[in-house]
Amino acid sequence: MTLLEAGSSATKPHESYRHEALLYRGDDEFVAGTLPFIREGLEAGQPVMVAVIAPKIERLRAELGDDADRVVFVDMAALGGNPARIIPAWREFVDEHAANGQPIRGIGEPIWAGRRAPEVLECQLHEALLNLAVDPDTPLWLRCPYDVSALEGEVLAEAERSHPVLVEETNYTGSTLYGGIHHASEAFDHELAPPTVAVVELAFDASGLPAVRDVVTGRATLLDIDRDKASDLALAVHELATNSLRHGGGRGVLRVWQEPDALVCEVHDAGLVEDPLVGRRTPSPRQEGGRGVWMANHLCDLVQMRSSERGTTVRVLSWL
Repeated sequence: MTLLEAGSSATKPHESYRHEALLYRGDDEFVAGTLPFIREGLEAGQPVMVAVIAPKIERLRAELGDDADRVVFVDMAALGGNPARIIPAWREFVDEHAANGQPIRGIGEPIWAGRRAPEVLECQLHEALLNLAVDPDTPLWLRCPYDVSALEGEVLAEAERSHPVLVEETNYTGSTLYGGIHHASEAFDHELAPPTVAVVELAFDASGLPAVRDVVTGRATLLDIDRDKASDLALAVHELATNSLRHGGGRGVLRVWQEPDALVCEVHDAGLVEDPLVGRRTPSPRQEGGRGVWMANHLCDLVQMRSSERGTTVRVLSWL
């Protein structure tokens, strides 16, 4: 199917979830692959949300003219600094506009040239988890752009693993690498790379929570991290350690170390998290678990969570 043919049928409301990767080269191809998609949605009366970095928002606004006011624009650099915050934003958009079966459209570009390696890794997990986070019957058509001219080959290969459909120039093709739910589970199970520098390690139980907080606060102070930021980091790690006491066998291990550009705090325990979307759903008042990870996601610069039969690890980074 060509892009023209797809566009001619796009006036018919879509009734299910579509998750596709737009492979483009440079700004002009980005506009060519997103502007008609936005306009078709607006012409069909569909709410549209676009989450990209600020320069691309400015370009699309200029191209759309007065129609730009009908689009929800979100600065992805702010929203997706910690990629774990992106799915909650799409959930909010879906809940607000698609609750009664109204078809909606979205564009989300979490990966761009220059992002730190841990950020890219979490963006890749986010893209895989999008295949779990949205019910197949949700009428959300989500297009995720990738700049082929600026991103590494493995990043593009991972995009093919997490998107069932690829859009390139005028062609729609099915991804031969798409891994679906299995790929999302594998990504969540995969262990994080171990630190390559010396670490401060503290085993803790219920009596050791004050020490956990003291260790984090002390290292943040040594690195001259802003007081409010250091307080948020210490609170987040305290909540994660509390999770270990409740759900990880009553004990855990804190490790703290310094990377060239970040203070890293990691909490590990023997528990198993079976839901990889923990921390990406707004906790309900009656919910017992998931609040600690949700809090960390909104307090810290970056959060990395992995869980398997080997235990659960949550790593939080504070950029220096």
